Amino acid sequence: MKNNYQLLATHSITFAANLLKKQANFLLAALILIISIVLSPLNAIAATTDPTAVKWHPGHYYIIKGSSKNNAAYLAQVYSELEATPALQGMMIRYFWSDLEKSKGVYDFSSIDKRLAELSSRGKRLVIQVQTKSFNKRQVVPSYMKTAEYEGGEFDISNYGNTVVSGRNIKLWNLQVQNRLIALFEALGERYNSHPYFEGISMIETAMGQAIEPLSKAQVAAFYSNKLKVQQQMRLFFPNTMTIQEVNFPRPILASFVGSLKDIGTALSSPDTFLDDKGLSFKATKHDSNQGIYNYYSDFAGMIPMVPTVMSKNYKNSNGDGTGYVPTVYQILAFARDTLHANYIFWTREKHYAQVLEVLNWKKQKNAPAGGLNPACPTAYTSCMN
Repeated sequence: MKNNYQLLATHSITFAANLLKKQANFLLAALILIISIVLSPLNAIAATTDPTAVKWHPGHYYIIKGSSKNNAAYLAQVYSELEATPALQGMMIRYFWSDLEKSKGVYDFSSIDKRLAELSSRGKRLVIQVQTKSFNKRQVVPSYMKTAEYEGGEFDISNYGNTVVSGRNIKLWNLQVQNRLIALFEALGERYNSHPYFEGISMIETAMGQAIEPLSKAQVAAFYSNKLKVQQQMRLFFPNTMTIQEVNFPRPILASFVGSLKDIGTALSSPDTFLDDKGLSFKATKHDSNQGIYNYYSDFAGMIPMVPTVMSKNYKNSNGDGTGYVPTVYQILAFARDTLHANYIFWTREKHYAQVLEVLNWKKQKNAPAGGLNPACPTAYTSCMN
């Protein structure tokens, strides 16, 4: 009898072990399946497409500013508007350099990760801008750069014609500053280039601001040449993602600077969409060959992406000096679409957002590819991924 019990016990243990083994194999297979489903979008670019193809989802995008980007209640309202507005493909969020690099080489991308996950789950896309210029005296560089090696990292600026500090810009002529900025974009590229819902990455406007302490011609020249070097590296770090440069002033550098952006394959943006601003729209004459930035949109349309930005003040006046008229949202859209040949428009979400949503839900935008904007893949890209 004892041997029978021992035999029964042995069979029971063997059966239980086999059952556990099968269950473990099943659980392992299920886990592998789940992981593959989660990771497959991230590997989609490398696995299924031309390795040089660029994500391309033209249309309209919100701009979310300031602390609103981390406000759950605010974002819930924004997401409901995105879901209810087919022409809105996603949103741009702006981050100061100092927000993203907490100490040398130590990055905090947690806010980007959260917003990207929330947008992805809704089928919407994210563009980010790294801000290296402030308009409110805010420090823009990480604190470790406030040393002699980086010349303090940044310089004070004022509004033109004024001597009161109104903001800061980075000392991009300093090679150490340039190298650290390049390192930031490299880290961002490693993390986000292959993500299918990470649509683009942008650098802030070219206008330096009026330096409180005058800059040398060499410093100014190096500032712009180094900005182009950063953009060259960005294209390497983001081979499958649209890289963007906001360009507005100074006019004397624009022909060479924008020509270089075209050669690099960088999207052309502007921080403002003013319908009749004289400086931005200036056409070359025999006395002044330095045309305004808006002319370059026509010159390079179809070659590189055209992605103008609508800021708060653009809703209020058609001219940067306030001497124009109050345009309608549709007039701004039509100008960006027809004069600037926009593939993308970034709309700042502020008190005019109801009018923006109304216009974007008209049939012209709601039922048209790219929300009524130019959907064609630019020739700077070998191919586009939709």
